[in-house]
Amino acid sequence: MGNDRLKVLMVGPDRSVHGGISGVVNNYYDAGLDRMIDLCYIGTMVEGSKWIKLLQAAKAYVRFLIRISKYDIVHVNMASDASYYRKSVFIRTAKACRKKVVIHQHGGNFPEFYEKELSDRGRQRVKKVLSMGDAFLVLGTAWKDFFGTIIGRDAITVLPDAICVPEKKEKQYGMHKILFLGRLCKGKGIGELLTVMPGLREQYPDVRLYLAGIWEDQELRAQALSLGECVTDLGWISGATKQQYLSECDIFVMPSYFEGQSVSILEAMANACAIVASKTGGIPDMVIEGDTGLFAVPKDAKTLEEGLLKLLADPELCRMLGENARRKVETEFSLDNNIKQLLAIYESVSCRGQHHEK
Repeated sequence: MGNDRLKVLMVGPDRSVHGGISGVVNNYYDAGLDRMIDLCYIGTMVEGSKWIKLLQAAKAYVRFLIRISKYDIVHVNMASDASYYRKSVFIRTAKACRKKVVIHQHGGNFPEFYEKELSDRGRQRVKKVLSMGDAFLVLGTAWKDFFGTIIGRDAITVLPDAICVPEKKEKQYGMHKILFLGRLCKGKGIGELLTVMPGLREQYPDVRLYLAGIWEDQELRAQALSLGECVTDLGWISGATKQQYLSECDIFVMPSYFEGQSVSILEAMANACAIVASKTGGIPDMVIEGDTGLFAVPKDAKTLEEGLLKLLADPELCRMLGENARRKVETEFSLDNNIKQLLAIYESVSCRGQHHEK
């Protein structure tokens, strides 16, 4: 393709950050997106204090200003709250430089931010910024419905997160090993999950919960430690270690209060885990009740416990849900398909007249 390659300047959290957007970006690199197009990635946020984050944002903006003239498309990965405010500066700058802008919205908490934390004027400003995208990408149909009320459904493309699907392996069910992957905090439903563990252990003394992630709430961590050997704190895991636990655990749980989509659920589906997850955000595009998993009601320990007990009692149900989930990931959420779709989106925005203004 030579010099005709698409030139994309992408911004988002630093690739070292423990979180969903960084996981998506790292998957793109693993799949070779940087070899298919001329791609430059700028990390706008790192983990640490407010001052460390501010310094990173300032450095990222300077790098962005130095590089923007060499690129045709600016791809902005954003969530809500501070992420929105940071990224709005990059979006406005890109439009001022007459660049094509792809806004990629990942934030599961955007409705709360938009409806409860902003004034009418603030909402008008958000609408103006989000309308600057030549393409606006969301993770699922529920998000198309929500953002459609702000910028119109016709402006929005659904591009679900995707993963590299691992080689298929024989899985053992009835192991009573439950895995959680993600941030260990109240918003992920960890409080409810820890609350139901004593009841699960009463009926299934061999049950084990493996928590893989970084603690953001020390009270919850103390609660987990108080439960003894039925809960194992793995810390943040990745690579071969993560794959090992996804292979060994027969049940996966994600009781979030809100969720953009969930790369962790896709990884669990690809490893044929039986899933109990909250019916929120983009999760219903992946988990189909009784087919590829079971639903719990967000913030409701009772429905979470019922779902987990159902799986602990029935290895054959686990097998059926797990195998269906694996097939769904292969057909709908493979990274190859996702990248083809993303490249088509880049092509379509780069083809719209170079001086097209929204």
